[in-house]
Amino acid sequence: MPTHHSGPDEERLALDVYIKLARATTAVDAAVNRPLLHHGLTVSQFGVLEALLHLGPLGHGAIGRKILKSSGNVTTVIDNLCRLGLVTREDDPNDRRVRRVVLTTEGRRRVEGLLPAHVLRVRDAFSNLSADEQRTLADLLRRLGRANAEATGDGNSTNPRSPSPAPGAKRGTP
Repeated sequence: MPTHHSGPDEERLALDVYIKLARATTAVDAAVNRPLLHHGLTVSQFGVLEALLHLGPLGHGAIGRKILKSSGNVTTVIDNLCRLGLVTREDDPNDRRVRRVVLTTEGRRRVEGLLPAHVLRVRDAFSNLSADEQRTLADLLRRLGRANAEATGDGNSTNPRSPSPAPGAKRGTP
């Protein structure tokens, strides 16, 4: 459904694209991630397990950057994964100030068991686009994300507290 905004064509087009992007994101997210709930994991919990599987032990900050969550949210997610016996916290042998999050044997077994089906769901979610269309979409989304992260001065682009500039304002303009 297109926007019902009656402003200039440029605004109507941007709103229409935004609505389509939001709806597509919601539909793809549901198709890919809803099955994780049947395995007792949230999307964030699975993201932490997957990051640890592929990258090895990580600190909270690195995990937050990888799964695009705030440090407070990451702490809660990791607390819950510890309670489930899927991760542990260990002192970093190179820096006593840092605690690393490490997969347990059960955590590794769980994520390795879930990952193949997850990857297939991701593939299937994009199967109605050709490989070239997927590459084009990836490029467009990367450009869109980077441009907006730069415009807000938020290199992470996931910080909900980052103020949005006033319409037409340039970066650094009050």
